Amino acid sequence: MSGEPSIFFSDVNERQGSFLRRTLVLGGITGLGVTALTFRLGQLQVVQAGEYATLATQNQFNYRLVPPPRGVIKDRNGVVIAGNRPSFRVLVVRDETKDLDQTLDLLGQLLPDTVDRRRSIIRDVNAAPRFSPVPVKSDLTWEEFAKVNLYANELPGVMADMHEQRFYPFGGAFAHVLGYVAKPNARDREAYTERGEQPPPLFFNPGFRVGRQGVERALDEVLRGEPGGNRVEVDARGRVVAEDVGGSRPAEPGAEVVLTLDADVQNRALEVFGEESGGCVVMDVRNGDILCMVSAPSFDPNLFVSGVPSDIYRAWADYERRPLLDKAIYGTFPPGSTFKMTTALAYLDAGIDPEERVVCTGGYRFGGRTFRCWRAGGHGSVNMHEAIKNSCDTYFYHLCNRAGVDRIARVAEDLGFGKAYEIGIGGQSDGTVPSTRWKREFVEAVGRGDPTWYPGETLSVSIGQGALEANALQLAIMTARLANGRKSVQPRLIKSVGGEERPQAPFPDLPFATEHLDIVREGMAAVANDVRGTAYRASQLGLGDILMAGKTGTAQSRDYRPGEDRGPRNAVWSKRDHALFVAFAPHDAPRYAIALIIQHAPVGGSADAAPRAREIMKVALLKDPDMRARIERPLPPAPEAPLDAVDEGAAPPAPEETPEPPPAPSPRPAAPAPAPAGPRPYLAEPPQ
Repeated sequence: MSGEPSIFFSDVNERQGSFLRRTLVLGGITGLGVTALTFRLGQLQVVQAGEYATLATQNQFNYRLVPPPRGVIKDRNGVVIAGNRPSFRVLVVRDETKDLDQTLDLLGQLLPDTVDRRRSIIRDVNAAPRFSPVPVKSDLTWEEFAKVNLYANELPGVMADMHEQRFYPFGGAFAHVLGYVAKPNARDREAYTERGEQPPPLFFNPGFRVGRQGVERALDEVLRGEPGGNRVEVDARGRVVAEDVGGSRPAEPGAEVVLTLDADVQNRALEVFGEESGGCVVMDVRNGDILCMVSAPSFDPNLFVSGVPSDIYRAWADYERRPLLDKAIYGTFPPGSTFKMTTALAYLDAGIDPEERVVCTGGYRFGGRTFRCWRAGGHGSVNMHEAIKNSCDTYFYHLCNRAGVDRIARVAEDLGFGKAYEIGIGGQSDGTVPSTRWKREFVEAVGRGDPTWYPGETLSVSIGQGALEANALQLAIMTARLANGRKSVQPRLIKSVGGEERPQAPFPDLPFATEHLDIVREGMAAVANDVRGTAYRASQLGLGDILMAGKTGTAQSRDYRPGEDRGPRNAVWSKRDHALFVAFAPHDAPRYAIALIIQHAPVGGSADAAPRAREIMKVALLKDPDMRARIERPLPPAPEAPLDAVDEGAAPPAPEETPEPPPAPSPRPAAPAPAPAGPRPYLAEPPQ
């Protein structure tokens, strides 16, 4: 019947054949897998056994870089002026802490001053590579170090150790010339990337420091040394479980650097500045060695090693006397009357008779204006020797256009103005030496003004004012070349690096006649030793028959309105004039030259700058064995200063408009057009 179900029976042989086929396929696949696995195991265990054994060892042991001790910097006598000292510190390893916030809370109870820096600590910890220790605080006291170790079990991921830290034993005395060290930043690493190089691994080490400014920066690579490595055994998570002493490699210290500076002279220079602002350079006139290069006020570079607090740095940056600015080689100032020796040499080069006399009545009328001499009553009739001795402005006004500004500029450049010098460190200012070419280029650069040089502008340049600017190093070089009398002395700061001497190249000859230099030097000797010289009272060394030859200067720091009282003791610091003094000693056998600038001085060159320069020069002379032998000679009787001896306390007043005098037989030249405002002395922002 059609409604009944149908029953079908499969063939037993057919089902058995299907099972056998599946079994063969699966068996074949399994066999191939086992064969491949066996082959691979054999390859790993036999053929590549050595390779993977090496990789396993590398995973078990790794190297951790150890920053090398930074090279020591010494003065000319072997005194350490930048070294390293042991320092306790506490570090945190992020990957070994259970809870970073909780760990920092506990550390804050032990080290309260870390609470204020909590955000910066967290930032540094998060930016560090894995398992890399990050310093939380350096320079711990023994009590703090012991306290951290006492609670070490309750502070997972925290460790305290001892390392070497950069140390400047004389604090601010060498701060500007040495610079300081600090942690590498992103700009340091980018500098390598821009050159197509990888930043050194040390740049990511929390204890590594790089040089900033001065010698520390200029010789950073030789001072770094070679890093070492500790071979440590780590577990699967990268934590240190043991150290392989035999596999570790010690770090190699950086090279030793010796400078030409003298620590005693340098310290005395900073000391005599007191609260005043300025710069001082002392040079050996025979070989150009710089014995002193100080800037005041200064700062403590030790604070930068661990990171200077922001409030302290802001106070330095905002202080009007700019302690972060190097006023010895970067800050530029009008040289004032210290430039008159340069002007005098230009007059002699132009054929002007040094015995020609000029009558000074207290001023010089030129082109409808009266250029005042610093001494209101005038100096009477003076020749070149007397003009230098008395610092008579009228004499230099009267003769300057017979020599011309270009001749004055050429002589100034021959004496060292208007250029930077290769002394091993950067950050120098070229200064400004005005000339007809300089004015054309200056006007073209600013895009306004009259490019013509007018004779009235030469008057200001002749007495070291106007657009003329120089730094203390350039003034010291000028003085050293005048004192040497034969060679264009070049300055040297770095004496040796890694035990290898850095000798000076031969000096070129000075392009001046010996008799001309003698006239200028005799005038400088009279400034300091003639009882009517402008610096007689302040220049007596009291060292036997050793006498100085020098020149005072007081330079305007700003333009004065007509009739404005200059007020040298102005209560507003920034409105005072600058005081300068240059000198060499002994004047009969020159050995040391000094240039000292006081920014916005209370009085002037002879009252403020000369006494300080005298004290610094005395230290340099007393440390010289030959000079000490001279001091033992009987002291000759010194002449007494007259009661009416004057003190050069101010630059000449600004030119004043005065009524025309009665017609003279010889008409004066036409009135000069107003000179464009030249670059004024400035203080740059401190480097960040």
